[in-house]
Amino acid sequence: MGSYSSNLDDILEEDMHHWYTKFMRESPSGLITLFELKTMLDMNGMTEEANSYVDQVFYTFDMDGDGYLDFVEYIAAISLLLKGEVNQKLKWYFKLFDQDGNGKIDKDELETIFKAIQDITRSYEIPPETIVTLIYEKIDIKGEGELTLEEFISGAREHPDIMDMLTRMMDLTQVLEIIVKGQRRNAVN
Repeated sequence: MGSYSSNLDDILEEDMHHWYTKFMRESPSGLITLFELKTMLDMNGMTEEANSYVDQVFYTFDMDGDGYLDFVEYIAAISLLLKGEVNQKLKWYFKLFDQDGNGKIDKDELETIFKAIQDITRSYEIPPETIVTLIYEKIDIKGEGELTLEEFISGAREHPDIMDMLTRMMDLTQVLEIIVKGQRRNAVN
């Protein structure tokens, strides 16, 4: 994985014109739809939760809410995932976890996302219920059963073990690798 990570860093550092050319080869319309993203990620046979997670990832990166990822949104997503600051990533995680958009994350929302991530990554080391319980025991100091953005960010920053777990769970390097490989394959053809 380390060598691939540096490979992705090299790709991100390429000039914008080159990135744009790759993007346009993959999506000649200049836009990526949710269906196209799922096709790139080969989502056949994934659980409903995994499909829902990819939907949520797509919609959090679709900044203008038009149902497409344009080049600017695409580059912003890749930059955030590879180079984003801790607070930027935590804000994005929160937005991703807050499935109903009410400004708070409840246990069910968090568990659903973690189940989906495990289905996509095929990594089932720790049961999602255990992860959620650990997060809420340490971060939900008021015991309300839900977290605001402020509680989530400060709690993650104050607990390095939680931050490390979130970073590992939310590592979308595999997704970026698939996208980059797809672009490279198409660029060769």
